[in-house]
Amino acid sequence: MIKVRWLGRGGQGGFTASRLLGKAASIFEGKYAMAFPSFGPERRGAPVLAFTRIDDRKITDRSEFSEYDYLVVMDETLLDESAVGGLVSDGSVILNSSSDRYANRDFNGRKVIAIDATTLALEILGFPITNTAMFGALVAASGVVTLASALKSIDTEMRPSIAEKNKKIVQKAYKMVRENRC
Repeated sequence: MIKVRWLGRGGQGGFTASRLLGKAASIFEGKYAMAFPSFGPERRGAPVLAFTRIDDRKITDRSEFSEYDYLVVMDETLLDESAVGGLVSDGSVILNSSSDRYANRDFNGRKVIAIDATTLALEILGFPITNTAMFGALVAASGVVTLASALKSIDTEMRPSIAEKNKKIVQKAYKMVRENRC
């Protein structure tokens, strides 16, 4: 089973990205997936979590998980020791950061893949909503679903007027991570 923990702030689209990954895996790759958020009465900007499970077998556990293969951090100010505490020893952190300090580094022994998702979203969407950039970066870093499935999942989740721009972001983030130009 692959487990992905999404850590972001309200309004960044973390749960949407979690759902996109789940749809890509279940609808287009024939796997089982479960995506769910974890938040209370938080407002825009407050820390929020989302989770995605993917497996070849039916998933029956619907609880939050404390150990995960990938940690997607949509706001670098949320990256700390507690955020990576449940990351498996060979897990990876996919981090939204414009800083060079994370380039080709690790965090507590875990690989860090940093991408400036905010600038990418601003360039293409005109808004700092980083979810699809981080989704594309995760797909490139993990291979948990194909790029084609990721792009198709956007068509199932978003209006056509915004789907094309978001697919462009996914493709660009995917290419940046694959070519290691983050």
